[in-house]
Amino acid sequence: MKCLILAGGFGTRLQPLIKDKPKPLLMVNKKPVITHLVDKIPEGMEIMVCTNKRFEADFIKWQSSLNRSVALCVEDALAEEEKLGAIGAVEFWVRKRNIQESLLIIAGDNCFEFSLQDFINTYDGENPLVAVRDVGDKEKAKQHGVIKLRRNRILEFCEKPAQPQSSIIAIACYILPATVLEYLPRYCSQKQDNLGDFIAYLVNKREIHAFVFSGAWFDIGSTDSYLEAQKDVGGEKQG
Repeated sequence: MKCLILAGGFGTRLQPLIKDKPKPLLMVNKKPVITHLVDKIPEGMEIMVCTNKRFEADFIKWQSSLNRSVALCVEDALAEEEKLGAIGAVEFWVRKRNIQESLLIIAGDNCFEFSLQDFINTYDGENPLVAVRDVGDKEKAKQHGVIKLRRNRILEFCEKPAQPQSSIIAIACYILPATVLEYLPRYCSQKQDNLGDFIAYLVNKREIHAFVFSGAWFDIGSTDSYLEAQKDVGGEKQG
């Protein structure tokens, strides 16, 4: 299994707070958000971080601060309109790096408490696995991919619904088997949307499993969520 961390956005929703700095490099509990993620990834797993040309120098500097190897995958994009899009970037780097094994995909602006090792241990090697959480409020759920569960299986997935049927959401932390990566070229030839739309596309094609977690989780996508993470994230359990 390999890991791809998506950090290619331009943080438009956090302007002007972050000015000319990528979201994953914002500091939370004295270290960048993306470093919290790297620290959770099991030793020995190959890590790739997808960023863009505009922030390449920032990530090279960050890369040099780590105590483990991380490969940078740099999109040739200097502005929002030049981006491949999240799922487009996944498809591009899977093809470019010739990835033919299971892939752990994490959005670089995620900040969560659960153990990634526990998440990986839940994966059966055949069916996609998605991290899900009950946010306890349908209004909050509107900003995310809302799911319908039966035990540990995802039956429905609706990206940012106007009227959510539940408060259980998926976060951008997935494991996709190699057999699912084969769907990417066809899907991306028609559209290049966010990651959630691809999961919604898969629901009718494959059995998709859920890893239900509780505990702290922050999507560093807005000023409010970033400030909340700064206030509430303490020393995390690693592993």
